[in-house]
Amino acid sequence: MVKMELSRIMISETSDHQVIVLKESQGQRSFPIVIGLHEAWAIDRAVKEIPTPRPLTHDLINNVIEGLGGGLSQIVINDLKNNTFYAKLMVRGNDNGVIEIDSRPSDAIAIAMQRKTPIFVEEKVLDEVCKWNSP
Repeated sequence: MVKMELSRIMISETSDHQVIVLKESQGQRSFPIVIGLHEAWAIDRAVKEIPTPRPLTHDLINNVIEGLGGGLSQIVINDLKNNTFYAKLMVRGNDNGVIEIDSRPSDAIAIAMQRKTPIFVEEKVLDEVCKWNSP
């Protein structure tokens, strides 16, 4: 797995499709992911540490995980099928075991950004998206 960082958020209020860019923490590879407007706002809000008066969906998910005695240890973008990315929340439970929860990458990244949780991408996914970007 390769550790990644959120490099850019591109929000356009006139489009249904927003873009985030993930970049290798210790390298040059990067790739875009097209996401929805609400997820882009949630990620942007988390990055800028803008509080809300009441918990929104991504806040709620983090609160439930923590309320049940768990913690989000990392998220992993683990697959790419038919130009669609797949991700997992890696939740550490009370018994120190890890529970893998299927997630859309945009939701996983929004949740991770709130708690500054590491983002990883499987090498096979990174290899595939880097083929898209090469001449």
